Amino acid sequence: MSAVPDVAGTRSELATRLDDARAAGRRIALVPTMGALHEGHASLLRTARERVGDGLVVVSVFVNPLQFGAGEDLDRYPRTLAEDLEVCGREGVDLVFAPTVEEMYPDGEPQVSVKPGPLGKVLEGKTRPGHFRGVLTVVAKLLGLVRPDVAVFGQKDYQQLTLIRRMVADLDLGVEIVGAETVREPDGLALSSRNRYLDPDERNAAVALSRALRAAQDNAAYGLDVALREARTELREHLVDLDYLVVTDPGLGELPACPPPGTPARILVAARVGTTRLIDNLPLVLGRPTGTHATEGES
Repeated sequence: MSAVPDVAGTRSELATRLDDARAAGRRIALVPTMGALHEGHASLLRTARERVGDGLVVVSVFVNPLQFGAGEDLDRYPRTLAEDLEVCGREGVDLVFAPTVEEMYPDGEPQVSVKPGPLGKVLEGKTRPGHFRGVLTVVAKLLGLVRPDVAVFGQKDYQQLTLIRRMVADLDLGVEIVGAETVREPDGLALSSRNRYLDPDERNAAVALSRALRAAQDNAAYGLDVALREARTELREHLVDLDYLVVTDPGLGELPACPPPGTPARILVAARVGTTRLIDNLPLVLGRPTGTHATEGES
């Protein structure tokens, strides 16, 4: 039977456990989550353990109100702490930090927050104004509270991962940011806490996102235009309301006008399936010879 990890609900409880770990010379890994943990999160926990060995693996479970806009799913976002603790126990997590909103923001919404810059205004940032300000602000607070050696995030939220890496580099936060590969269902659908919102018909339609990305990856050897055309063909065959489908460089910047063969790239998609908004992405290598593929961890 899995051991239930310790739970810290306050900053002081968290600090006591972290001080003990540091005094013992243990490395610390942090995996920030909003809870509703699934196998994708479990893979992040395993990655964290691999990175710190017998060090301390800390998981935060906090539904951050700053990153939700008006009309989004803050109120209905799943809160499943008991089940989350079971997942953490199975994966050998040492400590779960599960603060209340008042504990994280004791003076209300912070007057000083992290500005995401130009990259925070495109793609998800364009659709969800203010989202990345909320994400970066809470991640900066968690990094400050935990002061980990390593922090692990999933590649499914690729723009978020890219912005966190930029924030850590620009602000000299001194933590290694690890991007773990996206975990998928057997049919390719990326695991997400929001998948539970989908009814059976919507679940069948949602797989169009990953199929579109795979179609682009399979045709990247023929160039950018062909890759995008094949991806759009997959999306048209299913009832999804497309927000964006774009190919960028690995840092989410613009590609050259005529990318030479072997150019690394990233394809990203966002669409609404019923009332649920889903995102996904994959790496591409434009002009790579037929029969070879980028792996999901390439970026």
